[in-house]
Amino acid sequence: MESKGDWIKTSKRSFNVDTAKLQHRYQQLQRLVHPDFFGQRSQTEKDFSEKHSTLVNDAYKTLLAPLSRGLYLLKLHGVEIPEGTDYKMDNQFLMEIMDINEKLAEAQSEAAINEFESIVRAKLKELTDNLSRAFEQDDFEKAKEILTKMRYFSNVEEKIKLKMVPL
Repeated sequence: MESKGDWIKTSKRSFNVDTAKLQHRYQQLQRLVHPDFFGQRSQTEKDFSEKHSTLVNDAYKTLLAPLSRGLYLLKLHGVEIPEGTDYKMDNQFLMEIMDINEKLAEAQSEAAINEFESIVRAKLKELTDNLSRAFEQDDFEKAKEILTKMRYFSNVEEKIKLKMVPL
């Protein structure tokens, strides 16, 4: 009979995640370890609860977002992309990002900002699909390239969110 450890060693790590199952499992785990359920327990049990609740939250956030999930999966394979690295970015891509950032900075109307949001979401969807294929083929070099591009578009997405918030 196979032990749990054997199953973990032989299971294929996949980029694709069923987010409904992920959320369900997250909720199950939080019901087991959330600090609210440990109010009348010993300090040791409270500390255990806080530590493990934090781990569950961090794991959920990591696995939920394609960018962080991809970076984590690469890391599991011994591959990392240092922050601030323009990993093999071609000048055309960098110019595209610069152009989007400049036009976004100039955008004044909600309609113009929404248009950028649609463009960025579509690009992130395309990159996520490409990333999924790269991981299916164990092409970690391609995954690094795609994840670097996703970082750029995620940064633009954050700028869009900030621009949409009224001051």
